[in-house]
Amino acid sequence: MLLFLRKTLVFSLAVIVGGCASLAASNPNALWQIVSEQCVPPEQSTGKPGVCTDVNLQKRFAILKDIVGDTQYLLIPTDRVTGIESPLILQPDAPDYWVDAWNARHYVDERAKIQLQADQLGLEINSQFRRSQQQLHIHIDCMREDIVAALAPYHDQVLYQWHPATLDKQRYRVMRVPNLEGENNPFRVVARDHPDSAQMSEQTILVTGAGRTTKDGWLIVNSALNIEDGSGTAEPLLDHECKLAKHG
Repeated sequence: MLLFLRKTLVFSLAVIVGGCASLAASNPNALWQIVSEQCVPPEQSTGKPGVCTDVNLQKRFAILKDIVGDTQYLLIPTDRVTGIESPLILQPDAPDYWVDAWNARHYVDERAKIQLQADQLGLEINSQFRRSQQQLHIHIDCMREDIVAALAPYHDQVLYQWHPATLDKQRYRVMRVPNLEGENNPFRVVARDHPDSAQMSEQTILVTGAGRTTKDGWLIVNSALNIEDGSGTAEPLLDHECKLAKHG
């Protein structure tokens, strides 16, 4: 009976993960429960990540396959971090979640059965008001083909300068950076002119390659709820069906 209940809990938690945009009312702590109860303990005791795809105890993150879409994964901290508004993500010793999420892109490649180009892969985090879960998570998935094309003119823009962009009929700004570490951490880049938690809570961030490879860096794409025609979620710029993989 105990084994049955345990398996039922695992299944229920896994189901709750799917549809991050629609299950807040069900259990806004589902991701944290999965990571803290079903991934970290087995990694600590057996060296296996449980229901997660990967758990990195040293770097303090887990990778979990979302049941929405065939190729979508989530990076989730193994620390309790609520989301983009948390001051913890801006601390000097904060993990490089964006770097770790980018390095996990091979899971998307494996599911898509192709090697995605850097500008075909996107990382995204929603604002506090456009997410279902009270645990920070970065979406890792394919980009929409039309958004890849729309961002192409920004691949050779001057580093460290914001440029306006209209994507999916909403207002964004785009900055090219040479890496995702230190002061180029996308959280820190956006927080420079949104310095407090209340302002950060309205932000959404997407990161993708500035070209087919990352020799020219990455693009940080940012919008917010508090601007006209702004967006609190850049997730629609991703393609959870990964049509570009089907098109070769």
